[in-house]
Amino acid sequence: MTTTCIVTGGAGFIGSNFVHMLVELRPTWKIVNLDALTYAGNRENLTAVEKNPNYSFVHGDITKPEDVEKAFAAAKAFGGDVLVVHFAAESHVDRSIVSGVPFVTTNVVGTQILLDASRRHGTKRFVHVSTDEVYGSLGEKGFFREDTPLAPNSPYSSSKAGSDLLVRAAVHTHGFEACITRCSNNYGPYQFPEKFLPLMIANASEDKPIPVYGDGLYVRDWLFVRDHCEAILAVLEKGRTGEVYNIGGNNELANIVLVKRVLKELGKPESLITYVKDRPGHDRRYAIDAGKIQKELGWSPRFTFDLALPLTIRWYQTQKEWLQRVRSGAYREYYARQYGA
Repeated sequence: MTTTCIVTGGAGFIGSNFVHMLVELRPTWKIVNLDALTYAGNRENLTAVEKNPNYSFVHGDITKPEDVEKAFAAAKAFGGDVLVVHFAAESHVDRSIVSGVPFVTTNVVGTQILLDASRRHGTKRFVHVSTDEVYGSLGEKGFFREDTPLAPNSPYSSSKAGSDLLVRAAVHTHGFEACITRCSNNYGPYQFPEKFLPLMIANASEDKPIPVYGDGLYVRDWLFVRDHCEAILAVLEKGRTGEVYNIGGNNELANIVLVKRVLKELGKPESLITYVKDRPGHDRRYAIDAGKIQKELGWSPRFTFDLALPLTIRWYQTQKEWLQRVRSGAYREYYARQYGA
């Protein structure tokens, strides 16, 4: 039986890594990538797979039902069972503080439109990719568990919590085959450079100041993107319907510690660190208890931070043209030039 996987947001950071992984680990699967190519969606991330006969790209927005239908039509053309992995989202906290409307529109309304279409088309399994930020903030001790109450503190995390609840409702109201994953902070290749780690790498490489919010003691659990993608695949194939699975990297670090490690790796001085005014509602600490997915599905992270951080830094150092095109906005010309859209 043919398996066709619709990946929403597959031209983004985690989505493109997931597509690359599927091509490698599930070479017989068909893949339909539905992406609106907003500022963080970069089709150049997927040039290595675009000529693969099992891969199809649909330029579309999950907030537009007609675009979602195009993706399902492409999946139907491939045939077989249809799975959906839903990455597409507005995801940058700082942008949500400026305006929450795009986050509600894409993350809440778009998710409902996708759920409705998925049920209508008889999707066999739907995995909704969420974030640990829906749990709010931790003190110095403790970990987020799947039964931790939702307490989002930013417009971004609130919109993700809303979309999580819509997926839950589809399971309980309609008997829909869906799971939810909530991950910690991802890092790795293809991450949009306004995010913390690639911004640090890019600025430090050019001897530019590295902005650090507040006192720099905000703690995050860092998860290598390949580990995250492998966890999502495990949930897609083996997860129990209606369950939430936390995905963490077991790498708790304060922001300032991470900055200093990057500077050390690059041989740059700590004098590049520039403390800036804290952002509103900044959560103090995130930490994931990933015991459930490890026990039930046999997943655990393969990449230690000591291994994956140098890999990530080297990737950005060898992809200077990609980085420059993303930072300048030139990457957005690629789709129009190549495909006339």
